[in-house]
Amino acid sequence: MRWLTLIEMRMRMLFTRGESGARLDAELQEHLQRQTEENVARGMSADEARSAALRAFGNPALVREQTRGTWSWNWLEVLLRDVRYGMRTLSRSRGFSLIAIVVMALCIGAATSLFTVVRSVLLRPLPFRDPDQLTMIYEHFSAPEFNKDTFNYNSASPGDYLDWRAKTNGFEDMAAWSWWKFNLSNQSGELPEALTAAAGTWNMFPLLGVQPALGRSFTEAEDQPGGTAAMLTWSLFERRFGGNRAIVGSTVRLDGKPYTVVGVLPASFVYPDAKVELWVPFESLYGGGSPMGPEWLHFHDRHYARVVARMKPGVSLAAAMSQVAAVQYQLHLQYPTAPVAEEAVPRNINEDLAVDVRKPLLLLMCAVACMLLIGCLNVANLLVARGASRQKEVAIRGALGARRLTLIREQLTESLLICLVGGGAGVLLSIAATAWLASAWKDLPSAEGIHIDGAVLFFSCGLIVAAALLAGLLPAVSSTGKSVFAALQASTRTASGSLSRTALRKSLLTVEIAVTVVLLIAAGLLLKSFMRLRTTTLGCATDNVLTLSYSLPGKKYDKPEKVNAFNEALLERVRALPGVLGAGLGGMPPGSGPGSDDIIHVVEHPPVRPGDELPDAQARRADPGFFTAMQIPLLQGRFFTSQERGEQSNRIIVSRALAAKYFPGENPIGKHINIPVYGSRNLEVVGVVGDTLYKVNEPPFPTMYLPELEGISDFGDSLVVRTASDPLAFSVPIQKQIAALDHELPVSDVLTMQQIIGQSLGNQSFSSTLVLAFAVLSLVLASVGLYGVLSYLVTQRRAEIAIRIALGARREQVLRLMLLDGLRPALLGLAAGLAVSAAATQWIRSQLYGTEALDPAVFAVVSGTLLVVAAIACVVPAWRASRLDPMQALRTE
Repeated sequence: MRWLTLIEMRMRMLFTRGESGARLDAELQEHLQRQTEENVARGMSADEARSAALRAFGNPALVREQTRGTWSWNWLEVLLRDVRYGMRTLSRSRGFSLIAIVVMALCIGAATSLFTVVRSVLLRPLPFRDPDQLTMIYEHFSAPEFNKDTFNYNSASPGDYLDWRAKTNGFEDMAAWSWWKFNLSNQSGELPEALTAAAGTWNMFPLLGVQPALGRSFTEAEDQPGGTAAMLTWSLFERRFGGNRAIVGSTVRLDGKPYTVVGVLPASFVYPDAKVELWVPFESLYGGGSPMGPEWLHFHDRHYARVVARMKPGVSLAAAMSQVAAVQYQLHLQYPTAPVAEEAVPRNINEDLAVDVRKPLLLLMCAVACMLLIGCLNVANLLVARGASRQKEVAIRGALGARRLTLIREQLTESLLICLVGGGAGVLLSIAATAWLASAWKDLPSAEGIHIDGAVLFFSCGLIVAAALLAGLLPAVSSTGKSVFAALQASTRTASGSLSRTALRKSLLTVEIAVTVVLLIAAGLLLKSFMRLRTTTLGCATDNVLTLSYSLPGKKYDKPEKVNAFNEALLERVRALPGVLGAGLGGMPPGSGPGSDDIIHVVEHPPVRPGDELPDAQARRADPGFFTAMQIPLLQGRFFTSQERGEQSNRIIVSRALAAKYFPGENPIGKHINIPVYGSRNLEVVGVVGDTLYKVNEPPFPTMYLPELEGISDFGDSLVVRTASDPLAFSVPIQKQIAALDHELPVSDVLTMQQIIGQSLGNQSFSSTLVLAFAVLSLVLASVGLYGVLSYLVTQRRAEIAIRIALGARREQVLRLMLLDGLRPALLGLAAGLAVSAAATQWIRSQLYGTEALDPAVFAVVSGTLLVVAAIACVVPAWRASRLDPMQALRTE
């Protein structure tokens, strides 16, 4: 067949090009020899015959090139020739090559590492069946006060989920899950352990398309109040149970209650977070001795359920959501005095997991892109300077017949070689950088699945080609224009100075400095914001304070008297330890998160009218010694007393923010607050305390404190201990006291208040530090570029400077002239960068705390820093120019 013959000929041509070239040369020589012999036979001399044969045949070299141009694989031969030429050229300038390769390795390595993280966290589909058909559904309060910072996504209540699922048919199915915690009792002699868990409806795993690695999923019959089924994640299965498959069907004790392990999830399942190690049926949390009775399933004002839905084939997301939105609006009208939103909105499941890291990741990606652009401009500047020293070489090759496209292609090949070697080194660097990023960034979703794969390598290849074009195209075009032939006509003195090349280098440097200014200002704003966060007070003691958490299981501590007996015995033991200045119990320590918030009604005030904002406050618990231990000031009234327990615990303490918002112009002491979710009981306000922050970067939120001695188990307690010395030294003695009271009770979250603040600020600190590092590196590159440009200008204007000095110019005048020449692109770049920054910083406004996007101090410091660095970079070349010996310089010219 002809196509087989054609393939055979092409493959033979690919692997026997040397032999084919030799045959072509022999054939050309044979033709010339025959023509020469014929001319000799006509009576010509040998030399005349040879010359006549050449005139008749044509230029053998041109004929050879034209013939080889018709061969297949010719492009490969041209490429290999350009590569060999580029390697020889770069090897002659090893210093230039090394600098350019290091710059590209750093920039491409950083970009590859950040892209790996961004792809894994934001772009890679989750390991579920048809993940693009999954969506999260949230309630949405449309009032402006709920959306002033970001679009409001509010978790659903169990009652909302049940109504959505029962009254709509636009989705194939819906499932719900919520966070939870369990105490895993000692098994086979092992220590008790506090586990982060989740509760999911029975259809959760079938909806996601997840098959258990061992055993089975939950059944509908097991998803009932008081249910006792459990599924282990693969990490818990291996870590706690040693991978023993016999655990399926066995019993484990959670909060003192026996649960049957029905299955083990696969290792790839880490949804919604790798910290989740156990799953139980959603409705099993209600009833069966839990403080949440079965009636909680139908509440519409307890928002903690996360709803995930699978789209039905042939039904659009908008059509399916319109049904859910209609049901939600009816619920809003049905419960006008409850926090039931008027809308329901979807959110992509990937975006939902990465909501806290999406903006910082994109910010870092932009910073890396800016640094890569600066690196490419720096290499382009180096190539322009290098092209100036090769202009006669390029001019001679052009005069001998080399086409401009050939010259451009050869110079682009050099740029590509630099980026290939630098990019290869950068990819190797990115392997270590990616592993460090995944481990250092706290609470990064899908961190265990972040690694370099084929898609990342493809991105790196594209980045290398793009960087090669960006860095090499402009220098190649500028060095091969028509003006290049002027180098053959000019003297050494004039050939060394190309005004167009100088202008190009200055333009590239101006852009480089402008991008650097944008990066520096963004880094400065983030750094100042972080410093403001570090100096923010939580409203309580933060030095030498230890916190730890435990949860008394309702099965064992089934009466308030038992709960109070344990808590009071523990406090007595802890307060008796030497070095302890104070100890107290509370629901959550300040700075550790928002916890739960509830709608409240002031009994003495008129009812809230439908449509008005519902009074809302965070609910905390505190014992009589909590406020003293945490040094939270009492502003009015009194603290709780030890007599306010059980049925006598109808007292409440409010924060300054709650008193100011809901008791404006009146004394809250003696007033009564009703919390509908806790029933009809009215709680008397007995005290007002200072505000504390639930999160470092959030303003004070209205907070109410309920008596810890009410004696409720299962919800968890936090023991706070203020000490005279290092608080961590007290962690083991305190845990021993807990074990002495109940050896099956595990302790978790053993942290100092400083560590809690550090955790709250960890990612802000990390992202700010990275952006600052990229900005400083960019500043170094820009200063090196500025030094190189001015050094090039001094070399270029050597004769001019010598003449100026010879004619009487003072050396300080020459110094000033060269400094101004070097600082001019820096000043232009600074002005352009400040203008761009004024618009670009608006994008990071939501990332700032206590800092304006147009902070004048940051803009001033960045401007001053850049000018100082630019001046330092210009001083050495300018000083060298002012010290020039005019006689020696002119003699050299």
